[in-house]
Amino acid sequence: MSEVSFEQMLNEEGSLNQIRTGAIVKGTVIGVKDNEININIGYKADGVCTKSEYTNDPALDLKEAVHVGDELEVKVLKVNDGDGQVLLSYKRLAQDRASKKLEEAFENGTVLSGKVSQVTTGGLSVVLDGIRVFIPASMVSENFERDLSKYMDQEIEFVLVECNIRKRRVIGNRKKVVAERREAAEKALFDRIEVGMIVTGIVKNLTDFGVFIDLGGADGLLHISEMSWGRIENPKKVFKVGQEVEAFIKSIKGTKIALSMKFPDRNPWLGAEEKYAIGNIVTGRVARMTDFGAFVELVPGVDALLHVSQIAPTHVEKPSDVLKIGQEIEAKVVDFNPDDKKISLSIKALEMDRDPAQTVLTAPIEVAEAAEAVTEE
Repeated sequence: MSEVSFEQMLNEEGSLNQIRTGAIVKGTVIGVKDNEININIGYKADGVCTKSEYTNDPALDLKEAVHVGDELEVKVLKVNDGDGQVLLSYKRLAQDRASKKLEEAFENGTVLSGKVSQVTTGGLSVVLDGIRVFIPASMVSENFERDLSKYMDQEIEFVLVECNIRKRRVIGNRKKVVAERREAAEKALFDRIEVGMIVTGIVKNLTDFGVFIDLGGADGLLHISEMSWGRIENPKKVFKVGQEVEAFIKSIKGTKIALSMKFPDRNPWLGAEEKYAIGNIVTGRVARMTDFGAFVELVPGVDALLHVSQIAPTHVEKPSDVLKIGQEIEAKVVDFNPDDKKISLSIKALEMDRDPAQTVLTAPIEVAEAAEAVTEE
């Protein structure tokens, strides 16, 4: 038996005093088995960390997760496990630190983030370093959502509104974070926008009367009447949720933003005096019909009246007897009123110009009568 020096005994005694239940120690992995890890912690006995004290995941392969030579920081559970080894826990040390971190976050109102691991009708669960944080359905978003399945596996942010680790009651609130972020984004948006500014947004919601566009902080309403210089029958036929849209701010009233896509420089009536001067020959598409005539779209936003008496040199009982919606026609401009944006057309006049010998069986309609019909429509 070799002699042990006084200094060695003193060092050994010092090491023994440092290893106690609850102590935090560092060690080097000297062996890995299927269900335990052997660790040299600089003590007279090696330490052992079972698989259940390393992880909560039963499917984890210890030999893939840990390797000889790795350095681990662990917590001492027992100085002697009955077999002369020090029982250690890697998992509990992580949980202790996670508990402290959560308690500090609760006290300071720190925003935390984590991936949703479970979704129920009652709310969401997020696991942070082995500790379950529950977010009730009423605290998930500003508007109550009955179906929370879309949050599964999503990274979300929240603050803690209750933190009792001992009773395993840790409650999170995502709604508060969402509301604060929205308010900050809304303020930033209103600080920078002004009437007339061109903005880009994402279509958020579609209705029969318009489209709500997310401008990044607040929604703007693009009314159906402001979608185009032409006629829009149904916004759902033109826009899709998620579509990017460029528009300009027409008005700001409080927190309400009105948008428009009727850009002034794209007004189809610009230069209309020249394009639609009396006597000009134009082409257009029959857009709609009434008993007194047909309205012809020359370009989107510019309609002209083709009175029933001007459809043909011969008598026409009603426009639908001769024309069809969507049909392209060629006609002559017989009246143009730029102030009222009214244009009157005549196919009969065009055909008479091309063939003066034609016999006209009906009296020509007066321009004033045509204009009056437009007003009635």
